[in-house]
Amino acid sequence: QVQLQESGPGLLKPSQTLSLTCTVSGGSITTTVYYWSWIRQPPGKGLEWMGAIAYSGSTHYSPSLKGRTSISRDTSKNQFTLQLSSVTPEDTAVYYCALKMGSLYSGYGTWGQGTQVTVSS
Repeated sequence: QVQLQESGPGLLKPSQTLSLTCTVSGGSITTTVYYWSWIRQPPGKGLEWMGAIAYSGSTHYSPSLKGRTSISRDTSKNQFTLQLSSVTPEDTAVYYCALKMGSLYSGYGTWGQGTQVTVSS
């Protein structure tokens, strides 16, 4: 029922800020105990959880990203966004948005299809 779709630029240069939007349909991003996450997968590597915004609007981030990550939402559009500042080629990855239901420690439920982001000069 719930569907997620990532959108944003696929190519950036080093030092720029990445901005991706996840559009949600079939459910509200304010629904109680829903957590809306961003995950990425660099080429040849595993999945990395970046952060999430909860149904309440509170945010949670992975400490490994050195404070470069910001997640926000627009409830009127049923969207949440990812901003990753000062990107480098190491940020090249497929970026996904996904839903967790119940807690931040729950497994992922619905996923978006993912979007390729390449950082290159």
